Amino acid sequence: MMINIWSGGRRSLCFLRRRERVNFSTKPLPKSKLKWKSVVGLEIHAQIDSESKLFSGAQVEFAAPVNANVSLFDAAIPGTLPVLNKACVQAGVSTALALACDINRVSMFDRKHYFYADLPAGYQITQQRAPLARNGQLTFPVFVPGVTKKPYKKTVRLHQLQLEQDSGKSLHDEFAGQSLVDLNRAGAPLMEFVFDPDLSDGEEAAALVKELILILTRLKTCSCKMEEGALRVDANVSVHEEGTALGTRTEIKNIGSVRGVAHAITYEIARQIEILENGGRIHNETRSWDASSKTTVAMRDKEVLQDYRFMPEPNLPPLRLTEENFQQNLPELPEETREKLTKDLSLPSETAIILVNEDNLLRLFFEISNEKNDLPSKIIANILTNELLTIFNKNKMLIEECAIPSKSLGDLITMLHEGEVNLQMLRLILQELFEKPHECPNRVAEANNWKQISDEKEIEALCEETLAANPKLVAAFRAGKTKVFYAIVGEVAKKSENRANMSLVAEKLKKMLK
Repeated sequence: MMINIWSGGRRSLCFLRRRERVNFSTKPLPKSKLKWKSVVGLEIHAQIDSESKLFSGAQVEFAAPVNANVSLFDAAIPGTLPVLNKACVQAGVSTALALACDINRVSMFDRKHYFYADLPAGYQITQQRAPLARNGQLTFPVFVPGVTKKPYKKTVRLHQLQLEQDSGKSLHDEFAGQSLVDLNRAGAPLMEFVFDPDLSDGEEAAALVKELILILTRLKTCSCKMEEGALRVDANVSVHEEGTALGTRTEIKNIGSVRGVAHAITYEIARQIEILENGGRIHNETRSWDASSKTTVAMRDKEVLQDYRFMPEPNLPPLRLTEENFQQNLPELPEETREKLTKDLSLPSETAIILVNEDNLLRLFFEISNEKNDLPSKIIANILTNELLTIFNKNKMLIEECAIPSKSLGDLITMLHEGEVNLQMLRLILQELFEKPHECPNRVAEANNWKQISDEKEIEALCEETLAANPKLVAAFRAGKTKVFYAIVGEVAKKSENRANMSLVAEKLKKMLK
């Protein structure tokens, strides 16, 4: 059953469109004009990975039939009372411990009043005055190949972590002038993370979201599937001239991907700077991120402070934690894994960041390392982070979808390390394994004649034939133009169809050219 209410949707949307037309379209400003400082703070809602809702026994299930998972309490039927889900409390405590928070032994629940059709009770149960935890801290690396030159660490303060229930979902039909409400999500358990405005741009914000995702998935407190709405990001963005007071901020609601966070904030910073450069004024408003047009779009004004009329939740007693709640064995956190990779295995920090950011890649790395003790860690990491990732990016697939067994990848890397194949042939074999994951790398190499030529007599013959076929290059080299040596090496590679051992080729050619 779908709950149907009239919302006047067409009129409100038309108003927003008229209002949006007066805003400046934005484009990146010349660097000479960037005299502004940007300030970014994030509020993140993470749906707790729980079988039932925060205050009712209704099931939490993505893509369930409309209004199939709605208890009497979720629908705000008079006389129904909330019952706190203990598993959600434990998940909140685990997360707070991982983020080095001060956990309140006694926390309180409050009612936050606002009136939307998808909030049947007219209020949301949350924690405002005494949340579960405060004063956390998260240190994370910021590194985007091609954007940031070198990785650097950023620390952001977590103002508070609180438990709250989610609202339902409204679908607006502009042309019919009505809204349809699905209450499956109403009452779903959330952790809200309120971070201090310690960030300065979109890349830092995206790196923070990525780190939080890594932590929550390791703790198993949230699936973090942003495409399912399990993690939603709101960003507060403002700009000001250095040495002056903070500027008016805008809020970007419900950003649905990690890269979307970076793009939305980068766009909004540029939009605000352009308005100010042109003598305009920033309005305190809520905006949404339109991923298709890559712009932020005005939703509603926030110039007047909304009074949510917070009040203590009368039907829930204070939440009192015992020592049992704190006795938890936390898994190894992402920063600890990065430190092991860099200190114990001497991997570059850039490589460690890429490995830890991709769970499947990290799993493959450890499985290959454990099975192939004689393989240097750097070779394994380089092949995975450079060659394997490149294959999946080229084929527009996520590394999470990799079906190639770690044993096959380990055998292939061993073949490279022992000189059976070179890097060019390894790439061809990887593409074959991408298409047929359970093929044997050695058989693929033999079937396609992709083994490296390392026999000295074969190498010598290839070099002699190449020199005989390129007398002008030989004459130029002997006349003092030493740079043509690389062209001669390239001709040998071409003649061998990139199978020749190039270190042997270079050695032979130097002797012959003397």
